[in-house]
Amino acid sequence: MTEEDEEDGKEQPFEFIPGSGHYHAIVGTDPSDIGAEMQIAEALSLECDEPVYSIERANDPWAVTAWRNGVRDILDDRDPDSLAESLGCPLPESERSSDSPVRKPLRKVALVEGVRAQEAPRVLEEAGDPFPPGHYRFEDTPQGLRISSETGDIGFADITLSERLPNATAYGVIASPSLDMFVVNVLRGGDCIGQFTHPPDDFPPFLVVSDIKGERSPERILAALGIPAEWFQNE
Repeated sequence: MTEEDEEDGKEQPFEFIPGSGHYHAIVGTDPSDIGAEMQIAEALSLECDEPVYSIERANDPWAVTAWRNGVRDILDDRDPDSLAESLGCPLPESERSSDSPVRKPLRKVALVEGVRAQEAPRVLEEAGDPFPPGHYRFEDTPQGLRISSETGDIGFADITLSERLPNATAYGVIASPSLDMFVVNVLRGGDCIGQFTHPPDDFPPFLVVSDIKGERSPERILAALGIPAEWFQNE
């Protein structure tokens, strides 16, 4: 936080929660700050002897990832609550509520350039993707490979494909039904090389880009990526 923001009385975008052992939690308080937990965990894992865990709340169920020396390992069999309890740092009650406004409305769709629909399932399977066959909907479009699911959760498929295929560029779109919360992560080599957020994030976790495909509004960005806005409506 800048000194100016602190003088204006603005609240920190996270809460530090001491644990009972040697694990502690950093909990984001801004629901639009998507992706920060992974960036923080990756950076801290380079300085810690033990793994650092991140919980991505944009997914339902929440996705748990372990980081060791900057390398991620998706823990598809770990429940966030039980993991936090075992580390002596239980999650706040408000975070565990199934009615939490942070976790309920967000859905994720991706467009991946440089890969075809027939190739993607094999790549994800080889990477140990946690979702069963049939979970994803793969569609070849003029813009690239579109990845969605009936649940609105595609996990880390966009990150994995960009990581495993050197020529792939992925656009992971996370949005609320009305698009009032809208994030696009541009991925290459498994890393986020640029992030577009609407509204703009006061504390961006990644390099900020002002447009996607030359477009600056959520509706026009989705049109440029060939992703129907209706897919972000909750069923």
